[in-house]
Amino acid sequence: MTTDSELIRRSGESPHAFTALYDKYARMIYRYAGRRAGESAAEDVMAETFLIAFERRESFDHAWEDARPWLFGIATNLLRKHHRTEAKMLKIMAKSSGRDAYADSTERIAEQLDAAAATSALAAALRKLSAADRECILLYAWADLNYEGIAEATNVPVGTVRSRLNRARRKLKEAAGAFLNNTEEADHGRAPATA
Repeated sequence: MTTDSELIRRSGESPHAFTALYDKYARMIYRYAGRRAGESAAEDVMAETFLIAFERRESFDHAWEDARPWLFGIATNLLRKHHRTEAKMLKIMAKSSGRDAYADSTERIAEQLDAAAATSALAAALRKLSAADRECILLYAWADLNYEGIAEATNVPVGTVRSRLNRARRKLKEAAGAFLNNTEEADHGRAPATA
């Protein structure tokens, strides 16, 4: 099986080899960018991520076989440019109460209102996180990166990633408060958080 590192190395002599990396991760970067900055920015962020990656492929650290942290690092830097849009979107979500989403049954209406209230509370809490903490939790939850991948993507030590994730989780859990149903968070096969 060809690793990402091998593909990038090969693209030095045969630029066409880089398309395999694009085929492998473009949708993942697109989805992440879409969640962070909206669908309208996702295409641009995804395209620019791979353009920058291609232009800077000689700077890839071949100690990593997986290119996702490197690609998400580039995407994250691009998304910082869209921070204002993100903040505006989260502010709108926080203000939204979901009262326009009525259904036929009373139970369904109550469920929708509860979900809207929970979403609103979480969006507000997410917006209030520091940019670094928000970036960390979104790379974990939406990009599905592990601690080491987030550290690589954000260029900080793994210990800093752990601290940021713990802080973000605690604040989001506090915001969720009454909406929690005491279910355990799925760890998606990644290492559990440590204090």
